Amino acid sequence: MITRYERTIARRYLWPGKGEGIIAIVAGFSLLGVTLGVAALVIVTSVMNGFRADLFDKITAQTGHAVIQGYDGRLNDWQRVQAEARATPGVTEATPLIEQPLMASTQGRVEAVLARGMTMADIRGAQIGGNVVHGDIKEVTPGSGNVAIGSELALALGVTIGGQISLISPNGQTTPFGTVPRIVSYRVAAIFEVGVYAYDNSYVVMPMADAQALLMLGDAVGMIRLQTTDADHVDRILAPLAPKIRSAGVIQDWKQQNSSLFETIEIERVIMFIILSIIIVVAAFNILSSLIMLVRAKTRDIAILRTMGATRGALVRIFVTIGLSIGVLGTVIGLVLAALFLTYRQGIVNIIQRLTGQNLWDPSVRFLTELPARTDPFEVGLVIAMTLVLALLFTLYPAFRAARTDPVEVLRYE
Repeated sequence: MITRYERTIARRYLWPGKGEGIIAIVAGFSLLGVTLGVAALVIVTSVMNGFRADLFDKITAQTGHAVIQGYDGRLNDWQRVQAEARATPGVTEATPLIEQPLMASTQGRVEAVLARGMTMADIRGAQIGGNVVHGDIKEVTPGSGNVAIGSELALALGVTIGGQISLISPNGQTTPFGTVPRIVSYRVAAIFEVGVYAYDNSYVVMPMADAQALLMLGDAVGMIRLQTTDADHVDRILAPLAPKIRSAGVIQDWKQQNSSLFETIEIERVIMFIILSIIIVVAAFNILSSLIMLVRAKTRDIAILRTMGATRGALVRIFVTIGLSIGVLGTVIGLVLAALFLTYRQGIVNIIQRLTGQNLWDPSVRFLTELPARTDPFEVGLVIAMTLVLALLFTLYPAFRAARTDPVEVLRYE
């Protein structure tokens, strides 16, 4: 425990006196380094966590934790497969789905799209119906000829509510001259924005019956989308189902479908943490250098304290308190800065984009339309612990050096 007089001396030494400006400057840089290091680490880890979590949530909301993919893109006996899936422990949802890459054209513009046939419950659910930005999703009904499209696709095609788009399917009628592509026109009744650029730029959503008619699938579907109780152990949950549906199709979970993407995000997260940790190490070296300079400047004072009865342990505690005070103060300020940045992150990004004229968050590259963030208390605690441990370790050498000061040698010629 540090005594009252030790706290008083430590507080006095935190504010160097006249003629010790260089010590104050070095200590200030130490404080600034700790502040920036903590803030940068918390901000980057929160953004990376938010990016992974938001991307995972949005992708699995559309594609599920896994899909049962039919051979040649068809599940003819999908009712039996669906029943088997629903009977599997751990499976919470099994929904038929059709997805087919096609071409869409309107007014001379042509774009690659993904025609998506869904049940009416899914179309009007939170992921599509809950993200409509224009139009009315209730108008998208079987046989109505109405569809819903993503906001980026609507922009690329230059189409608005009430506009017509033509979907071109290569699976058309067979003639003596070959297969004639099938072209069907639809009216745009709703425009949605799910927040993932790849989906907003390609999805054309329609009722299941309309998709079956367009693709001439009859009563077949393309796949069964599965949701489970635990996405991290989806392979273990679905292991008993695989042999039961092997004759109809194969199971692909989200790890197989997006393995390279999520592995890349995790690697980047670890590398960024290591790189930004160097800032805190440099700040700790600044604490070391400032304390060494302080010990040299206060050698006479230290000698007088020793002659007045101060113990070596007291001197160690004084200088450790000084170093830890810099570390604690820098950590607190860094956490406040990180909280402010994360709270107003999108506004800050928009301001920087306007000032620089650069698009810092391009959805076509970043997948998500806005900068996400999700703070992990464990990782914040790890940053705090690492900062304080480094601050403590780098104060030990100057503290013990001050404690070894020989008052006889220092005051011999005073």
